[in-house]
Amino acid sequence: MVAARQYAKTTPEPPRGGGGGGGGARQGQAEPGADRDNDAPPKKRLKLPGGAEGGGGVKLEERLYSVLCCTVCLDLPKASVYQCTNGHLMCAGCFIHLLADARLKEEQATCPNCRCEISKSLCCRNLAVEKAVSELPSECGFCMRQFPRSLLERHQKEECQDRVTRCKYKRIGCPWQGPYHELTVHEAECTHPTKTGNELMEILDEMDQTHKKEMQLYNSIFSLLSFEKIGYTEVQFRPYRTDDFITRLYYETPRFTVLNQTWVLKARVNDSERNPNLSCKRTLSFQLILKSKINSPMECSFLLLKGPYDDVKINPVIYHFVFTNENNETDYVPLPIIDSVECNKLLAAKNINLRLFIFQIQK
Repeated sequence: MVAARQYAKTTPEPPRGGGGGGGGARQGQAEPGADRDNDAPPKKRLKLPGGAEGGGGVKLEERLYSVLCCTVCLDLPKASVYQCTNGHLMCAGCFIHLLADARLKEEQATCPNCRCEISKSLCCRNLAVEKAVSELPSECGFCMRQFPRSLLERHQKEECQDRVTRCKYKRIGCPWQGPYHELTVHEAECTHPTKTGNELMEILDEMDQTHKKEMQLYNSIFSLLSFEKIGYTEVQFRPYRTDDFITRLYYETPRFTVLNQTWVLKARVNDSERNPNLSCKRTLSFQLILKSKINSPMECSFLLLKGPYDDVKINPVIYHFVFTNENNETDYVPLPIIDSVECNKLLAAKNINLRLFIFQIQK
């Protein structure tokens, strides 16, 4: 009995959980580096051919392009980026266009993705996306090289050797334009410096005609500023709808006083076109209405300019009219905004704020 107990003490117990002799022996043996397995960092993913980790070989820039693009035009925003309350991104141009279309159709503007309401007060800019987009590479339209978007504009204007440029003799009529790296060769061979005086005079006469039109406008403005009776005021166009079966959008200002007379301004879109929201080209026209009764005809010059807090681009145009009690409304005249993009900016705003100048011509 004593010998049996001693044998039991000295004989090692088989490992627990072994599924048999061979399995138990393998589990009892320590594998090399087993102590370090718990502290070792996770293994890195294999790098796929083409330089991409996963993603089917698509570059990171291309994946970010699909994430950061505008939900309307599907292009990367070039300037401001707006987002709806659910985070969907819109470039500034598409955002303004959506608001303008909603104003024309008398509807509430909505996000094209989730249909939540959008407006200038409900949406905000996403500065993180704007900065991320500015660092993404973009292709130069001239040399096809890749540059960060924040540097692309400077490269295309000043540095690119393939950018389109014009001959320095364009002021005397040379029509050549071509890549910058060919400019030196062209200017050395340009024939315009060798033209005769008579030939150059014909070219300069055409340029003078264009310059005269520009100077005529500025001279007219300076002449009007010398008048005795000059008045100006800030005007606010507010949107309204006609009472027709198919309503049309129009704008009207509250009554205001200039030169001791009461006036009203009205404006319409695309000359009251039936469905201006279906047109890509958009314009605004306005008329000036005299509400006061006058004793004698009142001859005036007037023009509209942008207000002090707006960034809309308006080319000044002077209009003339003689007001009487029988004829107290001008015809609708174009509001001289430079293009449809600027028109959409005005339509997207809650109100249109401009500055009106009236010059009374005394005989």
